[in-house]
Amino acid sequence: MTHPDTIIINDVGPRDGLQNQPKILTVDERTQLIQALIEAGVPAIEVGAFVSPKAVPAMAGAAELFANVNNSDTDFSALIPNAKGFELGVAAGVPTLSLVVATSNTMNEKNIRMTNAQALDVCRTVIAMSQDTAATVQVYVATAFECPFEGIIAAQQTIDMCNTLFDMGANAIVVADTIGAANPKQVSALMSELVSQHSTDKLSCHFHDTRAMGLADVYAAIEAGIRRFDASIAGLGGCPFAPGASGNVATEDVVMLAEQMGFHTGIDMPALLRASDLAIQLTGSARGGNARAWLDRKFQHNNHSTSQGSKP
Repeated sequence: MTHPDTIIINDVGPRDGLQNQPKILTVDERTQLIQALIEAGVPAIEVGAFVSPKAVPAMAGAAELFANVNNSDTDFSALIPNAKGFELGVAAGVPTLSLVVATSNTMNEKNIRMTNAQALDVCRTVIAMSQDTAATVQVYVATAFECPFEGIIAAQQTIDMCNTLFDMGANAIVVADTIGAANPKQVSALMSELVSQHSTDKLSCHFHDTRAMGLADVYAAIEAGIRRFDASIAGLGGCPFAPGASGNVATEDVVMLAEQMGFHTGIDMPALLRASDLAIQLTGSARGGNARAWLDRKFQHNNHSTSQGSKP
């Protein structure tokens, strides 16, 4: 079980952060980024996705990438769209495989071309398949607070979706604010209710910073008892279905918040800032976390170049 004084950070930059970037990174470049995160002590990393390279060119070579970085000290995960993706992930040896299902029917149809019922059937099939393997299956409950097509999602709708997935046998659920629309009051209410029903070891949160409330939402979830969070190095990311949506809440910002609140993350901040530098350099679009200038001064990190796009 996660110690109550420990915050577990899962860096999703190599997958969620890179899949929509204008520049497609090579397997070698993505390997460099993941190695930098490993060297910083990031305990969990989403390395990629087992999806069609024609549909998502940025995720091509997932098996090769995982073979490059695999070690016993990091909890690696990868996104899968269906049973075929699960088989590919298992064959590659990825320990945690992630499905995505939105609370809203329209989002599922736009994102994965399935209705809610069809998406849940896929989850049921994959979870059943996992029973005969060593793989862990977690499910992202997307648009948990608001859908760009259907508007605000009732908290009970998200709770019901989570309960259905747990009843199917999902090992863990990540509550995802896909378009960065949540506010701390909503987060507090929803996550407090989920924590009252389920082990916090089975719950995680995923926030975007579209409305500059990502870090406040992380704080609200921490106060509700959540100890596992997705974050993205240098704030990489974005949602193709939400015009203007920014990236995930930056890993460096979340680590700063957690450590200043007295929690332990096990992450070395100077090394994490070097990883952030690398993300900025490789993509040409990442801007770094909101607290980047302060963190540079705090940790006397002098390798950062304003020519790499960090200047506001």
